[in-house]
Amino acid sequence: MTTKTKPVELDGRTGEGGGQLVRIACALAAVATVPIRITNVRGNRGGPRGAAKAGLKSQHVTAIEYLAQATSADVSGLSVGSHTLEFRPVKKPSSLDDNRAIKIAADSPAASTMLIFQAIFPFLLFAGNDKGEPISLEISGGTNVSFSPSYDYVDQVLLPTLETAFGVSVERELHSRGWSMGKASRGTVSFKITPLKPGETLKFLDDGGLGEVYGGGTGDVDVETVDVSMIVPFQMMDSMMQALSADLEEIFPDVEVNFKISEDSGSDSRVYVLLVARSGDLRFGRDFLGAMPKKSGGKGGMSASSLSEGISRKLAKELYDMVSTGGVVDEHLQDQLCIFQALAEGRTSFPRSMDDNVAGLDQAMSKLSLEEQRMRKEKATEPFGEGSMHAKTARWVTAELLPHVKWFNKGRICEGVGMHMEGSGKTR
Repeated sequence: MTTKTKPVELDGRTGEGGGQLVRIACALAAVATVPIRITNVRGNRGGPRGAAKAGLKSQHVTAIEYLAQATSADVSGLSVGSHTLEFRPVKKPSSLDDNRAIKIAADSPAASTMLIFQAIFPFLLFAGNDKGEPISLEISGGTNVSFSPSYDYVDQVLLPTLETAFGVSVERELHSRGWSMGKASRGTVSFKITPLKPGETLKFLDDGGLGEVYGGGTGDVDVETVDVSMIVPFQMMDSMMQALSADLEEIFPDVEVNFKISEDSGSDSRVYVLLVARSGDLRFGRDFLGAMPKKSGGKGGMSASSLSEGISRKLAKELYDMVSTGGVVDEHLQDQLCIFQALAEGRTSFPRSMDDNVAGLDQAMSKLSLEEQRMRKEKATEPFGEGSMHAKTARWVTAELLPHVKWFNKGRICEGVGMHMEGSGKTR
């Protein structure tokens, strides 16, 4: 009789207490082959209606089903609405079979393709083989979904940052959009992933001045370009473009405004705008997803012009506030990078603000040479550090599943575990 390894126990109400905790935990469990048990899944999403909104959602089930299949995992509680999940992966990423053309379809057309991608991408990143074969991934579901990163944000902010900072190569294409707003529609996205080779670790690229870019906040982000993506109803297109042009010119004088995407959303229920401020290789994103009021344009209703002006002012101000913190990432990007920092080799830093308590941290971090700095290791027994509660929770989850990861100075600096696969299903 064999005794099962005791799983890492996580209370799903910890920190942000939502789906992010589930995604990061399952992603790390699959990469490191660590059994986990999550209770009170999405326990902070119950709200005043109790547990009705808590538990696993379709997008979580879809992602974990793939990870379970790929790792030959023993799983219990894997169903929509489940409040307890146990996930015991057996096979490592390097054991991925020859079927490297993966297609995933969420049960619900409004389930976020990007949240599914975030949950399985770390596993695929470490699934390299001796032949150096890429992995193709197609996901159908929602591309513009409430409370989820859009395809446009992942395409323009997250993946470019991973490539610049770590050399991660992911080709991607949006085939069709899927919306949670209005009548639910199913979209499709595809990715071509170049995974790490057997024995290769994820490393911060400290060459060509990248250390100076991502080394630490300097408080002086010189925005060069603001890219605008707007997918709005036809009757809003002109007014939205005019409002954004005026507001961005006022807030970011002498900065180039590039209307990167301008599409008719085809429905009054679908309004999406993304602004991306770029300064060298730094990218800060801020977006809006909503709908035109039903009485828009009618008696007593809000006109398309007024709605455009309101959205534009809000986004432009939020973007300015975002780049004025002294950090090198926006608040959403920071929490999405935590898992890669924890898995990487060596020290990385993607702060949202300067560390005023450590003199010269930004200069020392310019090459991530921290030996002479006063390093304050975080205890990591609960969500911690600077930034949003999502970032704090992400750090805590990495520390729970990867005991050798170290976080310092309010989570601004991470010393990762240097995860790599040795080939033939072995890991170290």
